[in-house]
Amino acid sequence: MSTFATDLSIDELKAEAGRLFSRKRLMNFGLPVLVLVYLTYVFFAFDVPGLTARANLENGKTLVADSYSYKTHIERDNRTGEVSAAIEGERKGAYPEGEAPDWVALGETTVIDLEDGYVVRFGPETIEYDIPGYGTVRATPTRAAGVQAELPTGDVPEWINVSKNRMAITTDAGRLTVTRNRAEVFRYFNGWELFWFTLDSPYYGQSFSELAGRAASGEAGAIFNDFWTNKMWRHQDVAWAIFETILMAFLGTFGAAIVALPLAFLATRNFNPLKSVRFFTRRIFDFVRGVDALIWTVVLARAFGPGPLTGALAMLVTDTGTFGKIFSEALENVDQKQIEGVQSTGANATQRYRFGVIPQITPVLLSQLLYFLESNTRSATVIGAITGGGIGLLLTQAIITQKDWEEVAYYIVLIILMVMLMDWFSGWLRRRLIQGESGKTRKPRDSKRKPFLLP
Repeated sequence: MSTFATDLSIDELKAEAGRLFSRKRLMNFGLPVLVLVYLTYVFFAFDVPGLTARANLENGKTLVADSYSYKTHIERDNRTGEVSAAIEGERKGAYPEGEAPDWVALGETTVIDLEDGYVVRFGPETIEYDIPGYGTVRATPTRAAGVQAELPTGDVPEWINVSKNRMAITTDAGRLTVTRNRAEVFRYFNGWELFWFTLDSPYYGQSFSELAGRAASGEAGAIFNDFWTNKMWRHQDVAWAIFETILMAFLGTFGAAIVALPLAFLATRNFNPLKSVRFFTRRIFDFVRGVDALIWTVVLARAFGPGPLTGALAMLVTDTGTFGKIFSEALENVDQKQIEGVQSTGANATQRYRFGVIPQITPVLLSQLLYFLESNTRSATVIGAITGGGIGLLLTQAIITQKDWEEVAYYIVLIILMVMLMDWFSGWLRRRLIQGESGKTRKPRDSKRKPFLLP
């Protein structure tokens, strides 16, 4: 019997078992209660009820709708009476003077047919909006008295906002806004209009078969040029931004590996007997990786100015510390027998490192290197927004405008595709370099081979 059993009586054993069971029950029930209390504290500390109350689902729906649709603006200058039409309200997407979509009839009184009985009329003085099931709303903008609105009798619906200087009506067919200086109609359509060609392109509005026929007749270069130099979607600039983002990730990752590998030898016991040097090198690794890449980005941008190179340097500094720790740990676990075998052939120190050490840590080095390359591709998007380079800059510019949400969606799709491509590439390269060309682990040779017999 054990000492514990022989030294205690039956009653003492029961009491000890009871204490153990009580402690176990306390742990089993106490920890969930503590977690529940903490989550309750977080719920109120971050004002989740207030956030829920302030949430505006309509704004969320509008943002989502803007990401997969576009809106056409029909605008009238109330001072001159001129009417213009533009996609997304941009000059680069404006219709030529005197032209408009087929659902807009220009004239002394411009009639805008929003379908299903919703009709807006820009008269010489008064703007009218026929709303099925409600009636006709009239607004007369004046410089002195502001916007004089005339509504059907009854309570004003929530989708109509009227003040002295502005009237806004939002329906499923479109939105009308009238101020002193202008009246504007927004109408939404699904898709990304002008993604391929702008209005001034001779290829705008043509079907795929028509474009294929013109390309076959010798206009392929002109078609591609009109798409590549699209003034609204800027495909050329976007492609260069994607290249800059990948370049930042590549330079930062591989540059950090090149710097960290020789420093890792100084941080290992089996390759550097000087304790003070090992300590100092490890503290350098701790320092550079202890500061996030975004902080290094701000510091280096102050020193070197904005640009993709600054972003690459920020990732290089941070990853140098991470790679230094990973590589030094791998070096401490190398097999000394392989090094001794190379040394027995008369190899010098450089050759011992080259043929006895590097082959052992290569799988770890490549695996971590490719993983960080994939991860830094995502990080380069955020860093590029700070340093002013890459797809991150374009994404930030589109978000700041608060109206180009279809471009935001486009850039997000490109970023996801870029990350997926880098994930596939790193996996393919890892299989090629570590597991061989076929991607399968090589089988050891069969030791039971038939003996060679002389005839």
